[in-house]
Amino acid sequence: MAEFDLIDLIRARCAVERNDVRLGIGDDAAILAPPPGHDLVVSTDTLVEGVHFPASTSARDLGWKALAVNLSDLAAMGATPAWALLALTLPNADRAFVVDFADGFAELAAHHRVALVGGDTTSGRLSVTVVVHGFVPPDRALRRDGARVGDQVFVTGTIGDAAGGLACLERRQPHLLEIPVEVRDALVMRLERPTPRLAAGAVLRDSATACLDVSDGLLADLGHIAARSGVGIELVADCLPTSSALLAAFDENERLVLQAAGGDDYELAFTAPLDRATAIERDLARIGCGATRIGTVVPGNGVRLLDAGGGEIALARRGWNHFA
Repeated sequence: MAEFDLIDLIRARCAVERNDVRLGIGDDAAILAPPPGHDLVVSTDTLVEGVHFPASTSARDLGWKALAVNLSDLAAMGATPAWALLALTLPNADRAFVVDFADGFAELAAHHRVALVGGDTTSGRLSVTVVVHGFVPPDRALRRDGARVGDQVFVTGTIGDAAGGLACLERRQPHLLEIPVEVRDALVMRLERPTPRLAAGAVLRDSATACLDVSDGLLADLGHIAARSGVGIELVADCLPTSSALLAAFDENERLVLQAAGGDDYELAFTAPLDRATAIERDLARIGCGATRIGTVVPGNGVRLLDAGGGEIALARRGWNHFA
């Protein structure tokens, strides 16, 4: 296929109509109309084969994930998504791959009414870059610099599942070959099809003091809130929310590493005052998204992981670092 054939194919399969798109794919740039009285929130992420996703990832799952990880950034800011740009680098013009990729992308885009308004295609090592745009009421975006001493620390959903799914795909431990197929599939699904917590982010605009999504690992990511807010954070290992699949596949020590440092969960980790805790848990439950209290904001700096007796747990690594 020629480059413009690929572009036409993607445009056709990812079409989402929005009145705020004045001019979409087809010209040198898109013309977009943000709604009056809102701030524009923009984020971008790149996924590279062998770094961000295994070569075994299906094209359809890759299309979903490429959009999902970007929408997760908007969720962490409390923003509502609107538009996306897609830059797709392919080793060859494989029509079947592009069809499946576009269908995975479009499946998630349609669910959140995200219009694909432009991008680029080029040849090279398989990689995907997405730029997303969303809206938030003025001065109500969630940030990383608002945590205060005494705030409680929460995380949505369960964590460690995506890292567990990667471990299953890579067969890191012999026992992973013997776990039930439904357990393995549940973990791999969390890796390949993360759920951006957009509804939760919108709910948290009125309650959270700081927020981010868990992409590089819980300890590493919460370290950004601690640094930006000028505080310390203490987490209780026994409080980390654990799925039944992770419990079935890994022992206690393995689970702790996956949950604390594994990353790729795209759950929201956030802080909020103690007197808002019950209301937050109630409001998130109403939209089908649980949240668990996992720690406290304290004076000091950095993030400490504690055992049941209050002793610090030292882990060999605390999260993903591209250049470490």
